[in-house]
Parts: sequence; C-alpha cells; structure tokens
Amino acid sequence: MRYLKEARDLGDVTAVYMGSGGDEAFAALGAHGASSVLHADPGNRLPAAPVAAALGTRVGEQAPDLILLGQAYNDRDIAGRLAARLGVGVLSNAADVRLVEGGVETDHEIFGGARVATATMSTRPAIVLIRPKSFPAEPTGGVATVVPVEIVVPDGPAASVLERHAEAASGPKLQDATVVIAGGRGLGGSEPFSMLDDLAAAIGNAAVGASRAAVDAGWVPYAYQIGQTGKTVKPEVYLAVGISGALQHVVGMKGAKRIVAINKDAEAPILRLADLGVVGDLFQIVPALTEEVRKRSTS
Repeated sequence: MRYLKEARDLGDVTAVYMGSGGDEAFAALGAHGASSVLHADPGNRLPAAPVAAALGTRVGEQAPDLILLGQAYNDRDIAGRLAARLGVGVLSNAADVRLVEGGVETDHEIFGGARVATATMSTRPAIVLIRPKSFPAEPTGGVATVVPVEIVVPDGPAASVLERHAEAASGPKLQDATVVIAGGRGLGGSEPFSMLDDLAAAIGNAAVGASRAAVDAGWVPYAYQIGQTGKTVKPEVYLAVGISGALQHVVGMKGAKRIVAINKDAEAPILRLADLGVVGDLFQIVPALTEEVRKRSTS
C-alpha cells in the first residue's frame, strides 16, 4: 500500500497481486490508488519465475515507464528475473523515486543514513526496489479493475512449496506497532527478552524487536531483527534496551519519532541519538518501568 502512494503521484497505477486474492484485498488496492490490479496466482509454485514471465509479457504490451517493488525476497527475485527478460537494470533500496526527462532518478541513503546518493537510469521501464517505510500509506477512495493474469509454468525443473508453517505471534506486527522495544547484546541471553515481552504487554500496542547481535547469537528469531539487514520501523516510541547503536541497526530505527535508550555504558553511541537516555542496569530499570506502566494503566 505504501508504494501505491508514491506510484500514484507519478502517474496511472497498475498494481500486481500475487496469491489467491480476494475482494477485500483488491478493494484495498483500489482504495489506495490502483486503477487496475493484475491478479497472478502461482498456486504452490515459488512465484518468482512464473510471475516474472507473466509480467514480462504484460510489460511488452503496456510499455510502462516504471515498475516499483518492495525489498522482500520474492520482490527481489522477481525484479532480477524481470530485468534479465527485459534487458534493463535494477535500482535497489531506494528511499525516493522521480520520473525525470530521459529516465528515472532515485535517492539512496548511505553511510547509515548520514548521506543521500542519487542514481539515474535512462532505460525504460525502470525497475526500482523501494526500501520499507519510505512512504506513508494514504487511501484515496478509488476502485480498481481486476484483470486475471495467466500463469504459464516455465519449461524445466520448477520449485514448489510443499508445506507452510505460520509463525505464532501475539500483539501487533513489528512494523505496525506504536511502540517498539528492542533488545541487544546487553541482555546477555534469550531469557531476559521475557522482560521486554512483559513491558510490551503492559504498554499495549507495543512489539518486541532485537539488534543483529541478539539475533546472530540465537537468542531470538530473525523475524525480530531491526536494521539494515532486518526490518525498518518508524514507531511513535522506540525503546532500545542494551543496544550499543551500531550504524547497521540505526538505519532501521532512526525514523522513530522518539527514541529512548537504556544502557549501562554512558558512552554508547545510541545515547547520542536518543531523545532520552537512561544510564544504568537494565535488569533493574526494565522491571521497574513495567511495574510503573501497570500501575498507571489501572489507576
């Protein structure tokens, strides 16, 4: 939905929906600016190859100026295959995109967001991968026409999905939470993350995340990871617990409206970024904070 906002600012928008689909999903795409929806359902096949083939045919017929995709695994896979079919390049991790005379111009944050580099592409269509949270999701109230897209299985070996496992989760998704509480190396193991779960439950619309160090150590799943190689979040409040503030982590959370950091090291880089820094023992501070939140919520 977020990419539709930027796309409709650039021109007429055709969205692509992969999967079984449904009226609710198609209506949401129309409400956010898509004039038409190409519905491609690859079934149990991995979507990249058949969807890229179908899109290649459509692009040849409709000659779009720009193709926008996200940064998810399927998006990147489709982008690479589609670029090879069309003989064009791919601009990835873009924070902004503009149609300019003779091509497309994109902005890319570098050096942990300290600088912005601009790239251009003169070939059409331009394929651009947009980094998460770059644009707000803003509905317009439109209605989209749904167009089924025939999926043709490419010749040769093909990969299929044999089983699906839904990851059990409670509370809001990390990217959608109003408050994000992230734990880092300073927690020292997986068990202390239960403290963060308790605090998130006491606050309400809060989710627990982690730094790459905590994920690499095996304390929490990769789905928790925030940063350049994880998720990008922009909550109202970001609470960093035991996180030093490495650049690759900061890239994923620096857009938060308010940053609070708890760290025993008064020289930790995260404290220079924080709106409020607390220097002390997180194992005393977090339980005390949780208890205070519970008191206030019941009073």
